[in-house]
Amino acid sequence: MSHRVLVAKVGLDGHDRGIKVVARILRDAGFEVVYTGLFQTPDTVAAAAVDEDVDVVGLSMLSGAHMALAPKVVAKLRERGVDIPVVVGGIIPAKDVDKLKAAGVSEVLTPGATPDDVVAIIRRAIDASATAK
Repeated sequence: MSHRVLVAKVGLDGHDRGIKVVARILRDAGFEVVYTGLFQTPDTVAAAAVDEDVDVVGLSMLSGAHMALAPKVVAKLRERGVDIPVVVGGIIPAKDVDKLKAAGVSEVLTPGATPDDVVAIIRRAIDASATAK
């Protein structure tokens, strides 16, 4: 069974090369990938995740707004009654990783993550979510 992953850019961050690379890595690893495009809001990401019936949401955050936006995506998903895991990747300072996890983010990918790391983290988030259900 192929797992579905939604990848999104939230906020005003217009840098999309990295998320396109991640989408290709995940596709090549056998995932079905849905990319929402640039300049999404937490609400549009949550709506797309529900509409597309995805197993995990991946957020690319390069703008420094991860502490404001990632928890809002988690909250919007919960408001819609779903417990889809959220993985955040990008320029995330080490001091913020535990704060993001405390705010409901499942996993965090930081600079230097390899393609194998990306796939492993997404699989781990999906597996943990399935175990919790």
